Amino acid sequence: MTNKPVVLIAEELSPATVEALGSDFEIRHCDGANRSELLPALAEADAVMIRSATQLNGEAIAAGTRLKVIARAGVGLDNVDIKAATAAGVMVVNAPTSNVISAAELTVAHILGIARNVAPADASMKQGEWKRSSFTGVELYEKKIGIIGLGRIGGLVAERLKAFGTEIIAYDPFVTSSRAASLGAKLVELDELISEADFITIHMPRTPETVGMINAKSFKKMKNSAFVVNVARGGLIDEADLDAALRSGEIAGAAIDVFVKEPAENVPFIELPNVVTTPHLGASTAEAQEKAGISVAKSVRLALSGDLVPDAVNVAGGAIDKDVRPGVPLAENLGRILTAMTQGEAMTRIEVKVVGEIADKDVWALKLSALKGVFTDIVSDKVSYVNAPVLAEQRGIDVDLATSSETEYFRNETILSATLNSGNTISVAGTVTGPKHIQKITNVTGYDLEIPITDHLLILEYKDKPGMIAAMSTVLGTSSINIAGMQVSRRDDKSAAVAVYALDSAPNAEVVESVKQIVAADRAASVDLSE
Repeated sequence: MTNKPVVLIAEELSPATVEALGSDFEIRHCDGANRSELLPALAEADAVMIRSATQLNGEAIAAGTRLKVIARAGVGLDNVDIKAATAAGVMVVNAPTSNVISAAELTVAHILGIARNVAPADASMKQGEWKRSSFTGVELYEKKIGIIGLGRIGGLVAERLKAFGTEIIAYDPFVTSSRAASLGAKLVELDELISEADFITIHMPRTPETVGMINAKSFKKMKNSAFVVNVARGGLIDEADLDAALRSGEIAGAAIDVFVKEPAENVPFIELPNVVTTPHLGASTAEAQEKAGISVAKSVRLALSGDLVPDAVNVAGGAIDKDVRPGVPLAENLGRILTAMTQGEAMTRIEVKVVGEIADKDVWALKLSALKGVFTDIVSDKVSYVNAPVLAEQRGIDVDLATSSETEYFRNETILSATLNSGNTISVAGTVTGPKHIQKITNVTGYDLEIPITDHLLILEYKDKPGMIAAMSTVLGTSSINIAGMQVSRRDDKSAAVAVYALDSAPNAEVVESVKQIVAADRAASVDLSE
């Protein structure tokens, strides 16, 4: 009989993973894909370590009555019900940086492969043919490489391709010019990149705004000699439009590792000779798998010791002061609101200021949580406490934490401010009130308010004159969007005002643009905090 915590390994992991766990735990194994084997094993486990084959849905999490942590040895968490885990108080961790080198190298491999016809030439040789003239390629030297998304992986791709004597141009609204320059890249608008690049590789998150961002209109602007590569997320390139562009000769070729539906079925362009496809191999290297295993093993050790886990993707557990803890989810939501308020403009500096009674406590978790919120909606991978500061550094954003015991209206207040690339400054502040820890917005760029934070928010700054509220509300009403609550604040000189709407559903981009045009809003932010 052992009193050691039980760590259940539900899939094959590298030997280094078990070594990283050490001797403090009882290690058990099961076949995570076999539900009749998994569920009973979970009942006695304090932690479970998985990859992609084990489905930890609500049923499985409920079976793990002793579970404290779910560790995914990889990046994706599609097979984990994070909401169910959070409700059950189970921490979920992954390895967000484990595959960045592998994904970047696969991108470079695909670019070289389609430039020199490596795959079709190999297939021809295997058929006993010798057709040198059929596989004439192009050099990368002095070609323009267009990188859409200059985050961690896009930045690594830029660094590697610069060595080939290429010209790197990039599009990323959340990266500063100085950060791009440090990678040897020049920031341009998306249309310019699409029309000028010889090779286009995309490294954006999959969001409603980025799905299909490369489409029929994009292909018509490209050079006939251009190649496109996607090793990021399926659906960023419209698959039907890509097929049409390849067959019509609008572009020269493509290399695709990710698909809208996986495993990929009935994708017509796979059969084309000027296309190279791979079955989602971005993270499929021995090194990436080992890094992932070791990373989550360390997180499991921390979680079962009751310490804060930097890689936690849900807010749970950790050595955070009890008075500070209610402010952690608040800071994350304020970060997401701040990002929405940028309207796509890059940030050069972020300050997280904590004022009030908790200012003399250790509030570093509020800074990390705020950064987590800032990047949640603009990067493809799950953002965690450990990688949020890295994301800021990669984008050339300076981050400061300030505290003060002096506060004018509330016992405690968290204030996030950002300096934008244009030099303008925006800010949002909030507090937590009452025994139920109600999160409230208390200020938006100098406008005092007090309105609860809800799943769907619309924030508008506009010229203060009669009829504005009616005009904005009419647009929302005619779009079948119910207003659950609202508050207005205006400047002392009555020149401008801000309105914060709490809505029952999220307005789409068309509705937001209609509101902006009608009231000539200087700044608008639509924020969906429901996910």
